[in-house]
Parts: sequence; C-alpha cells; structure tokens
Amino acid sequence: MQAARNAKAATAPPSFRSRTVRARVTRKMTTTNAAQLFINVGERTNVTGSAKFRKLIEQNDYSGALTVARQQVESGAQIIDVNMDEGLLDSEKAMETFLNLIASEPDISRVPIMIDSSKWSVIESGLKCIQGKPIVNSISMKEGEGQFLEHARKVLRYGAAVVVMAFDEEGQADTIERKVSICERAYKLLTEKVGFPPEDIIFDPNIFAVATGIEEHNGYGIAFIEATRQIKEKMPLVHISGGVSNLSFAFRGNEPVRQAMHSVFLYYAIQAGMDMGIVNAGQLTVYDDIPLELRELCEDVILNKRPDATDRLLDAAPRFKGDGTGGKTKEKDMSWREAPVESRLAHSLVHGITDFIEVDTEEARLNAEKPLHVIEGPLMAGMNVVGDLFGAGKMFLPQVVKSARVMKQAVAYLQPYLEAEKLASGIDQLPSAGKILMATVKGDVHDIGKNIVGVVLQCNNYEVIDLGVMVPAAKILDTARKEKVDMIGLSGLITPSLDEMCYVAAEMEREGFDCPLLIGGATTSKVHTAVKINPNYHKGQTVYVLDASRAVGVVSNLLSDTEKTTYVDNIKAEYEKVRAAHLANEAKKQRITIAAARANKFKVDWDNFKPVKPTFLGARTFSNFSLAALVPYIDWTPFFQTWELAGRYPQILTDNKVGAEAKKLFDDAQILLKRIVDEKWVKASGVVGFWPANSIGDDISLYADDKRQTEIAKLFTLRQQIARDPSRNRAHIALADFIAPRETNIADYIGAFAVTAGIGEDEAIEKHIPKTDDYSRILAKALCDRFAEAFAEVMHQKVRKELWGYAKGEKLTNDDLILEKYQGIRPAPGYPAQPDHTEKATIWKLMDVQNSAGIELTESYAMWPGAAVSGFYYANPDSHYFGVGKVERDQVEDYAARKGWTVEEAERWLAPVLNYDRAPRIVAAA
Repeated sequence: MQAARNAKAATAPPSFRSRTVRARVTRKMTTTNAAQLFINVGERTNVTGSAKFRKLIEQNDYSGALTVARQQVESGAQIIDVNMDEGLLDSEKAMETFLNLIASEPDISRVPIMIDSSKWSVIESGLKCIQGKPIVNSISMKEGEGQFLEHARKVLRYGAAVVVMAFDEEGQADTIERKVSICERAYKLLTEKVGFPPEDIIFDPNIFAVATGIEEHNGYGIAFIEATRQIKEKMPLVHISGGVSNLSFAFRGNEPVRQAMHSVFLYYAIQAGMDMGIVNAGQLTVYDDIPLELRELCEDVILNKRPDATDRLLDAAPRFKGDGTGGKTKEKDMSWREAPVESRLAHSLVHGITDFIEVDTEEARLNAEKPLHVIEGPLMAGMNVVGDLFGAGKMFLPQVVKSARVMKQAVAYLQPYLEAEKLASGIDQLPSAGKILMATVKGDVHDIGKNIVGVVLQCNNYEVIDLGVMVPAAKILDTARKEKVDMIGLSGLITPSLDEMCYVAAEMEREGFDCPLLIGGATTSKVHTAVKINPNYHKGQTVYVLDASRAVGVVSNLLSDTEKTTYVDNIKAEYEKVRAAHLANEAKKQRITIAAARANKFKVDWDNFKPVKPTFLGARTFSNFSLAALVPYIDWTPFFQTWELAGRYPQILTDNKVGAEAKKLFDDAQILLKRIVDEKWVKASGVVGFWPANSIGDDISLYADDKRQTEIAKLFTLRQQIARDPSRNRAHIALADFIAPRETNIADYIGAFAVTAGIGEDEAIEKHIPKTDDYSRILAKALCDRFAEAFAEVMHQKVRKELWGYAKGEKLTNDDLILEKYQGIRPAPGYPAQPDHTEKATIWKLMDVQNSAGIELTESYAMWPGAAVSGFYYANPDSHYFGVGKVERDQVEDYAARKGWTVEEAERWLAPVLNYDRAPRIVAAA
C-alpha cells in the first residue's frame, strides 16, 4: 500500500517532493515554487546508459543491480528509470526479474518506477509486475495514430502514467512550432479519444545537443525551454520531462562543463515549466557555484544569445576540464595566423581547418578585383598544394576530404557575391577543369566510393554531376548529352552491376557517344573492364579507375590536349594484352562436367551426425536493435579500407606511414559514432528464421514443419567445376552438401537472416550534417555499413548460442569472430559460395523481410538501405566457406532448368562466373 501511495504521487502535483535538485541547481529560485515541483528521475538503472548496470544484468548479478537502484534513490532520485533494451538480453525476462526483486526492497520501492523500452512487449511485461502506479516511457505517433491510441489505451488500462515523445510520422520535433503542435495533437487524442487524465500525461519535447558546431543546432536549448512554456500554458495539467544529458553531448569527457550546462539549462527550463527530468542528481553543480565566466558562456549557448557562443565555449572549455576552476592550458601554435591571407588559406586547406575560413575568404575577397578571382587564385592554389601532396603520397584520403570541406565552406561563403557577379557579367557558370557525370548503375545502391571520388575531383576544380544511386542507362545518357559532359563515371558494388555497366557501354556505342567511360567500384576490375565492358564501346575508351587516388590522374590525362592521344593508345594496348592474357589463362584451367563434379561431392559422415533443433521454427523480428550493443562487434579494418588506408586494426593506428592519419580518422569516427548512437540517428532492424530442411541433389528443400511433408521453398546451389589434382583428394563443393540428404532420413535444419542499420540514414545525414561537409557525410555512411556488418555478427552469435543453440558453450573474442573461428557459416547470395543474387528473393519471401525489417530488394537484388546484410545459416560442423569459381555451360543449362529459367536468364545472373562468352548484353536487351 505504501508503494502504491508513493507511486500515485508521481502524477499528482508534487509540492511535497524532495528538494534535492532545487538545492543542487540553484539558490536563486526560492522566490518561486518551480524548483520545489521538479521530480528527479534516476538514470543509472538503464542497460543502454550505464555500462556498469548492463554488465551486472548480463552476469545475472541482480543483487548488484539492486544496489545501483538503491544508490540512485539515496542520491535523490524520486523515480527510477528501468531499461533492459540490450540486444543479447532476454529483455522481457530481465525486466520482470528486476521489478519483482525491487518490490521486496522498501528502500527502492518507496519511489515510483518508470518502465523504459522501445519494445512494447517489454513495457507490457513490466506493467504486469508493478503494484503501484508506474510510468511508461514512452509512446509516440511515429508509427501513426492507430498504434499510438492502441498503446495509450493499454497504458490507461494498467493504471499507469505515460511519457509521450514529441515524435510524429515526420520524425522528432526540433523546432518550437513542431514540439508544441505535436504535443497538442497527442493531448487531444489522449484526452478526447482515450479518456486519459491530463495529469497522467508527461510530454518529452526532445532535448537535443547544442554547441555541436552545426548552426542548426544552436537553437535546440531555447527551443525546448520556449516549447515547454507554451505547452504548459496551453495544457496546464500535463508534466514536462526530458533527458538532460543529451544537451551536452558535444563536451563529452569534460564533466565540469557538462555539469554546468545541465545546471544552467535546468535553471531556465524549470522556470518555464519543466517539472521532471532524467538526470544524475549527484552530479549537478550548484548554480551559484558555477564560475561566473563559465556560467555566462553556458547561458549564451543554451539561450542562443550570440552567434559565436559555441566557439567561445569551445575555446574556454579546456580551461575548466580539470577541477572546473578555469586554470590555463597549453595554447596551440597560432603563428600561421600572422602570414599573408593567401598562405593562411593554403594552410587551412592543407590542414582541414574551418575555424577561420570565412574571415580569411572575406579578406581575400576584399583584396581581389572579383570574388571569382579568390577561387581561381588563392583557393585553387591551396587545393593544388593538396593535390600535389596527395599525388605524392604525402596526404591521405581522409585529409583530402577534410580539405574539400574547407573549400566548400569558402565557396559557399562567396556564393552570393559570385551570383551577383554572374548577373552583372552574364556568365552562366564558373569555369572548371572539366565536367564529369557520375552515377551508381541501375539496381545498385552503394555510393561511398563514388562519393569519395567525386570529392577528390571537385578538390581539383572538376565539376561533378552526381546522379546518385540506382540510375538507369537512359537517364545517364540523357543527362550526359544535355549537360555536355566530358566523361561519364559508373560505379557498382554487386555483381549484377557488372552486367549493367556492359549494357551502358553498349548503349553509349549505339547512341554515338565518344567520351571516355570511367569504371569503378568494389566488384569491378581491370580484367573485367578490358574483357567484358571495353569491347562494347568502340567509339570511346573505357578506363578502369582503381581508387580515388588514381582518379585525378586518369581524368587529367583524358582531358589533356597534349597527353590524351598517347594515354588512350597506351590504355588500348594494355587492355588488349590483359584480354589476351585472361583468355589464355582461362584456357589453361581445365574444368570437368557437372556430372563428374557431383560424383566427387563433399562427403559428411551423416551416420554420426545429430542435428540440433532450433528453439523456434519460422521467422522472428528484432526491431529497434540497440546500436550501443553493436559497437563492440565492429570490425574496423574494412572501415580504414574504405578510406584507402591499408592495414589491420588496431595495428594500423601505430603504422609508421599511415598511423597518424588513421588515428585521427578513428578519433573522428568515435565522436560521430557516439552521436549516432546517443541521438539514435538510424534504426537497426533485422529478422531471423529457421526451417526443417534436406538436400535433394544440388538443391535444398525447406519444409513447413518437422513432418517434412509440405515443401515451402527451395534453395538452388552451384557446384565447383574446376579440375582437381586426383592425388590431393579435394571435393567439388556445393552448399547443398552441408545439409543432410533427404534419403538419410535425418531431420536437418537451415536458417536465414536479413539485417540493416541504415533505416533513416539518408534523413539523418541531411538533418545533422551540412551539405558542405562531405567528410562527415562519408564518415556517417561508412559507420552505418560497419553497424550493419556488426549486426550480422551479433545475430550470428546469438543464433549459435541461443536461438539455434548448436554452440551454447562458445567463448570467442571479437578477433575470433572476425577470423571466423566459430562453428557453421553464414554465406550470402551473390558472393563466392553462391554467386546468384536472386536467391535473396527466397529469403525475402520466407521472412517477409520488407515488412518485418524494412529492407527492400532492387530489381538487381541489391538491398535498400545499402547498410544491410543477408544470408543463410548452416550449422554443420563440417561446413566452411569456399568459392564456386567459374562454371561451364552444362551446369548453367542445368541450373536454368532447375529454377525454371531460360538459359539467357541464367547467363545474365551468373555472368561474372561464366567460363564462356555469351551474347553481348545489347543484343539481349534489344
């Protein structure tokens, strides 16, 4: 009863509340009762916010977890926020266990409980365990009014209060107007359609980080405060809450500044009507005790009083980092600021410094006859230095992209003056070294490499027209003709893109183009360009571009009046040699018939194999998977490869050549990574499924249940055909070999998965990163790709140890996982063990992937969002990764018959692995 009475008080006007926060925040507010009404929500019983608490829960140390909760109450928390959203936890069970234990602890249960989860099933599990009046954190209209009303009615039925996020179908509210309008709409629905008591409604109008260096963020602090004031005026009985620590994210690691920012923010927010918040009451600075200089700097930032508030706080912050008193720190070497403006601009460009670029650009503009001369003069001179250093290997790709950010900011500053000059002179566009159209081909969604090449070219004064991803040939050629481009660049990652590039080349030939065609992307190569693409385009020259570091040299040679002819002649001669060598090499490789290959299939000792049955059959969705839980599983080595920095992590950080730049890049990645996680820029969702299965020849039949009478799907596999040395006793493998044959009567199983960490990626980048900051935009995309791969790794581990459970005792480090030391494999369609991308369609059909996980397939079977991974799970201890290699016509014809395709269809999808020439793509298309 006492717990119930205390819980009920959570939603009554709490004039009798503890004055802990008031005492810590301010001594000035005793003239009002606003601080008396503030409810302090403890934040440490949250597995996503406290590493200590998460470890205790993961280790089933609930006694230690209860101690954390008790300490929160002793520190002044009047509500404790309990969150169990951890990807590797049984969140429902953990929530139930912890809340049941709390009920028997009078020191803890005397305060209300806030059940915090992004999963409704977890919230409902918690609601069933609480005797008093809890608070649900949270519901919103992000999925529309239907689900919002459904959840609200259930909350009301359980007798709980509810936190409502200022979040609708368009996203989180960031302006005063959006915050207020969303809350008004939610209030009307709750009170009029659900009958929710207004005093049980707690609005969270979103506290976002300020002083991030992004201009759009400067008003986030005052937007929350003013929105709070208006919400309380319009709906006086509701409460206002928020996660205060979000405010100071930009100053992580500097606790004195963060604490001062929190105290200043609460001082004004509480006066405006904020009456509860998730804060660590034990780490709030007394308002009057904040050093006057720091307090004024924080007020300038939070209230957005002056345009340079962020810069002033950033400059002063290091002085307060230690004990918070403002002692002096070592100053940076700023002697370069004494040089002439041309030298200062070059220094900023080479070192990627944006701090003074607008000041110096303005000074250069005032010294120049025309604003255009600033670009053609000192800015391009500086970029020429960057280009020379990059070409000489003295600068690395991340540094060049940072230089581009500085250049774009300078050009953006000059833009109004350039527009005025264009109007006065009648010039339509600024002169450039050349115009290049770039596109990721139809069916493909990957663009990180293309974006990097574009930035490098722009740094060297080339105009780049980027058409984006999934661009059909007609649009590429129409745009190229309309814009009168000097050359076209095609990019692609998945193997069907290679065929599409052949088609684009053939279309360029048919339509009479003669400009150079550049080819790049992860699956492309000089051999494929010379053997498959170049023969389709006789009027012009196709050139393979290995990476961004080669792009400028290739383009420069192709546009040079003096060098082009010799350069193109050399490329033609080289490609003829490559093609001849390739054909000669392939002729030497003997292959056997598909019948002979099947006679030498991989043999498993089925007599002594007993499959483990998964814990469930069918599909299970994992929505809103914790990004924080994925971070420890990130494989950083491919991240550095994206930026053309060679080396294995972590050794690359101390490499004699690239170590210094790799460390800077890694540090930048950690900062952005934390923002993505803390501010939930993207959503990670996935789906996993298991089915009874048996192999029948080279195919795998999947069944509805263990009776194995109803086939619901069939997987088609390809077999190696390369001739083997008989003395080495090596088999010709197909994936079907790892599943028990039907005739063995063994009840075997197979799994599948599809995961993404890219939902909302493009929207987040547009919202949080300026268009002039290519460096951060590319960094964000690269991190989302790493999240997706980590998600695949986490789910595979969860499958092995829990969901399928065939390796419950597995104990592997992250390095072990990267080196694939686990039992079983997860091969992906389109990759060496199964080169056919169309097998993804079966995964999508079996698990309704598009609806359950939000991942679509393009017409070329690329996944959208691009930060996605899919594949199959094989559990057999003898299963291992392999490559099918080249296949012969007899297997292609057999494969087509099994799938119900024409031979031409099979040749299209298996084009990269065919060991024979087929009809050119243009003939098939016609």
